[in-house]
Amino acid sequence: MIMKKLIFTLIAVAGLFTMNLSDANAQDYNNAIGGRFGSANGVSFKTALNKGAMLELIGNFRSHHGATYANLTGLYEVYKPISGAQGLNWYYGAGATIGSYKVKGYDGDVYLSANGVLGLDYKFKDAPINLSIDWVPALQLTPDTGFWGGDIGLGVRFAF
Repeated sequence: MIMKKLIFTLIAVAGLFTMNLSDANAQDYNNAIGGRFGSANGVSFKTALNKGAMLELIGNFRSHHGATYANLTGLYEVYKPISGAQGLNWYYGAGATIGSYKVKGYDGDVYLSANGVLGLDYKFKDAPINLSIDWVPALQLTPDTGFWGGDIGLGVRFAF
């Protein structure tokens, strides 16, 4: 069962990569790479998919109180400009996370979750810097089902 969900998730992420790209975006950049800082710090990459939408991939690692986590999150984000504030957009979307964890003294496990995202994104007009702040709640699907209130993260990226 876990393998079926893992394969489905990988196919869905690959499908997002094959969507048509367009130069007409609500955001003011096509790609950005940098860090995302929150309860788990990691690497973030955003790329434009089509008008007003982006794919964000986040790789996180966290080690805290004898527990170690590593995961990859893919999010489909829809961008909406905020009128009167050039370079500022709000966005929402959904995606999935696959990861693994290990707790000291116990065997680790692989997990899969469905995620939502809600945030603000700003691209500086005369500099290749992109900032974002967002909330990413999760519904864990495997190995146990449960809701996690999410992570609030700050993204700092180089836009190109």
